[in-house]
Amino acid sequence: MINSNISLFMRYSIHDSGLVETYLTYPYNLIRMKALKVFIASDHGGFSLKQEIYAFISDLGYPIVDLGPLDSVPVDYPDFAVLVCDKVLSEQNSFGILICGTGIGMSISANKINGIRAANCSEPVSAILSRNHNQANVLCIGARLIGSVMAQEIVKAFLNAQFEGGRHIPRVQKIQQLEERK
Repeated sequence: MINSNISLFMRYSIHDSGLVETYLTYPYNLIRMKALKVFIASDHGGFSLKQEIYAFISDLGYPIVDLGPLDSVPVDYPDFAVLVCDKVLSEQNSFGILICGTGIGMSISANKINGIRAANCSEPVSAILSRNHNQANVLCIGARLIGSVMAQEIVKAFLNAQFEGGRHIPRVQKIQQLEERK
């Protein structure tokens, strides 16, 4: 069940090909943006979308660091997941964004690293709730599954959402305890 305090608006985008992309959006202008740093990386399948998202985040005024790759030559996504996650863990008030073909490989890789809570999101509501309820610190996106406009809405939702605390604190603590299991 979605928190009833979340007001969503239906929006659409018409692509040059005639494809109509519909999506839900959050009223971002009602949210106070916090200063934070964003680290972004992709594999070859997410390279093009990464370039677009990098420019989008930069235009929003967030400090952003591109950790690679530098082109669309095939690479292994776990290598780039580690780069972003290490930065997120070492710098307070930072988030990571990882982009591959489906977002799944990056998400699995990132979630193997203690202290990382990566959420693979394909629409804004999941991005909001991953921050509100799970205190996610890394967003994963599937470049082959969503368009640029949707990716921008997801990123905006993720960056503007905040952890609600309260009843979610013990659940996040239990996730942290799972990291200690051997």
